[in-house]
Amino acid sequence: MAEEKQVKIPVDSMKLDGILTIPKGAAALVIFAHGSGSSRLSPRNRSVAGVLLKAGMGTLLFDLLTAKEDEVYENRFDIPLLTGRLKAATLWVRGQPETARLQAGYFGASTGTAVALCAAADFGKEITAVVSRGGRPDLAEEAIGRVVAPTLLIVGGEDRIVIELNKKAFDMMKAEKQLKIIPGATHLFEEPGALEDVARLAAEWFRKYFIVGR
Repeated sequence: MAEEKQVKIPVDSMKLDGILTIPKGAAALVIFAHGSGSSRLSPRNRSVAGVLLKAGMGTLLFDLLTAKEDEVYENRFDIPLLTGRLKAATLWVRGQPETARLQAGYFGASTGTAVALCAAADFGKEITAVVSRGGRPDLAEEAIGRVVAPTLLIVGGEDRIVIELNKKAFDMMKAEKQLKIIPGATHLFEEPGALEDVARLAAEWFRKYFIVGR
C-alpha cells in the first residue's frame, strides 16, 4: 500500500487539511467530497479509498471546511461554497508535480455528491468519472444536465427517500449513467458487506473509464 501524505490545500487565505495517497504506477486520482458533518477522516470514505488504492488508483481525501467553518451548521449545506473548495482542490492537484499528469475523478457521499456534480459540470471533460454513495444529487439540480463525466449513483435499498431523489436526478442526467441499489442497505451502508459492495462498484466504474496502471 502506498504511503499516506498529509497535505495542506490553499484556498483563498486558508489551508484545508488533506490526505493524499498515490500508489506506484498510478495513472488516476479519485478526489473525495465528504458529506455534511464529516471530514477527510470519514471511516466509510477511507474504507472505499483503501479499495481504490488496491486497484491502482490514487486518492485525495480532504476537509471541505476548516474546523471553525464547520461549527456553522449552514456551511455544511452551502453547495456553492463547498463546490468552490472542491474546484480549488482539483486545481491544486493539477499544479502538483506528482499528480499533474493523473486523470481525475470524483467520489461524492451524501451532500458531497451535489458538490462533486457541480464541480464536474464546471470542469467538463477534465473529470473522467463520478461515483456517488448515498448521495443528494438533487441539491445540484441546476448542474446535473451539464455533467459530461460518466456517473454512477449508488443507493441503499432501505434508503427510500434518497432512492427517489436519485431516480429523479438520474432522469435529468445527459451523461452516461447508472443507478445501483444495494438491497438491504440503509443510508450509511452499515450492514455487513454493504460498504464492500459500494467500494467494489466504485472501483469497477472508475476502472472502466480510467486508464489504470500505465
